[in-house]
Amino acid sequence: MINDEIRDKEVRLVGPEGEQLGIVSSARALELADEKNLDLVKIAPQAKPPVCKIMDYGKHKFELAKREKENRKNQKVVAVKEVRLSSNIDEHDFNTKVKAGIKFLQNGDKVKVSVRFRGREITHSSLGRDMLMKFKDVIEEYGSVDKGIKMEGRNMAMFITPKKN
Repeated sequence: MINDEIRDKEVRLVGPEGEQLGIVSSARALELADEKNLDLVKIAPQAKPPVCKIMDYGKHKFELAKREKENRKNQKVVAVKEVRLSSNIDEHDFNTKVKAGIKFLQNGDKVKVSVRFRGREITHSSLGRDMLMKFKDVIEEYGSVDKGIKMEGRNMAMFITPKKN
């Protein structure tokens, strides 16, 4: 709430430099803000009496928006990339999948490695577990296992996070 929107009888007033001006009536606080060509802004409405500060509200909003934009810019969105294997994958295909997984980890993304079981392959789930362990051993220098091997329906999956450099 700013300026005329403040309906309280008394407010605790903070000056533009952060100095305490004491408890004054809201009309007097508004007069002091007008004298300095600034706005009266309620910063702590739940306090008794509410705390108001004399400040340039437009400049304050601009700085908040600028800070928020800077925070968004510095934020790294971590995506989860998936590498799908099968329990009877050939060596060359496996190496291609490993290269893809390494590339994802180097880009800073998490990797979900999954083995899909078709038909009766699910009876030999140990082959899928062995395949995931082999993948983990090959990719070990680029990432570490975040979530271990787990069955999800007809899929067996594990998550690998990139190592910090």
